[in-house]
Formats: sequence, structure tokens, C-alpha cells
Amino acid sequence: MLKLTFENEKHSNYKVLCLGAHCDDIEIGCGGTILKLLETYPNIVFYWVVFSSNSQREEEAYTSANKFLKNTKIKNIVIQQFKDGYFPFMGIEIKHFFEQLKQEYNPDLIFTHYRQDLHQDHRLISEFTWNTFRNNLILEYEIPKYDGDLGNPNLFVHLDEEICQNKIQYIIDSFPSQNNKQWFTEETFRSILRLRGVESNAPNKYAEAFYSRKIVF
Repeated sequence: MLKLTFENEKHSNYKVLCLGAHCDDIEIGCGGTILKLLETYPNIVFYWVVFSSNSQREEEAYTSANKFLKNTKIKNIVIQQFKDGYFPFMGIEIKHFFEQLKQEYNPDLIFTHYRQDLHQDHRLISEFTWNTFRNNLILEYEIPKYDGDLGNPNLFVHLDEEICQNKIQYIIDSFPSQNNKQWFTEETFRSILRLRGVESNAPNKYAEAFYSRKIVF
């Protein structure tokens, strides 16, 4: 299996942009990869944007983001207040935010939602990511949910047991408002990590998966 890596400079100041429609999307979709990047590149810089929240979920989102990014020296966490479920009807305001973001930050890597995600908020964030950042590496993450819209990802990040456990524990501990939902369990999060590990022949059994639509060698 062909493997790609960043340059072998552990102290490089790579810049990463994480985009999530809702307060736990980034963590569920790519939290393990974020922890692995921080473990490998201690000087990596993160810009973390959540587009929808309320007072309770905003507090949870900051708590979670700070847990995942605790080992980075430079981070910017932004929690917006766009209405959950209504993103397609707020497109002008969200697009304006993206244009401002593009002027502020030029990332080496962007994490965003899967383009064919069946949640309307997720799809809009993915669409605006591609429309706004045309010369950046974009990886689309996946969110397991009721809609059953998981696809066939083509890029995998292998994770060890400790990173997987930290990812899952940070999510469960940080978002108590979601604990009453039947899907919001350690079993759910570990299951998809294991499935993607099987698909990519991960040596430690676990992986996160992404959709990479354009890569320039």
C-alpha cells in the first residue's frame, strides 16, 4: 500500500484548519488524526472552527478543543452561532465568514466534512471549503449516524490503541449533553475506527478514514 507523509521535519510549523458544522464533528471525524499529528509534529499550528452551537454546547466545544489541542503551542479556537439544521438558508452569512477566514489563514492541510454527507449542514461546509480554498490539501472526514451515508474512503491514517482511547474518552467526557443519544457511545466510535483499520490493514487494528479528491505530487 502506498504511503504518503509530510516532510520528515519534526519541528516544521505546519498549519492545519479544522472545520466542523457542529460542536463534536471535528473530534468524531478526525480527532485521532489530530492527536497523531501533534505527537509527530510538536510545532504544528491549528485553527479550529465550529459553525453551530448554543451556550451549553459552546462551553463543551471549548473544553473538547482544548483537550485535543493541549499539546500545541499555537491554536485559535472559534465557535460560531449559526443555527443548527438551517445552514443552507444562511448561506450568504456562512460564505462571508469563509471569505474572511481565507484572508486570515492559509493552511497546509484542511479537515472538513465529506461532500456526500446526507446532513445538509455538513454538505454546505464541505462545499464552501472547496469553493474557498482552491490551492490547499483538503481531506474530508466522515460522521457515523442514522442516515447511513458512509462511503468508500481512499485515504487512511493508522492509529494506535492509546490515541484511539484518548480520542474516545475526550469526546465522551467533553460532551455530556449528547450522552442521552443512543449512538453517542464508546462502542460506536471504536467500531468505525476498527472497520477502517480492517480496510487499510492497520498494524494496530485502528484507523481514521478520509476522502481525498485532489492531491498534487
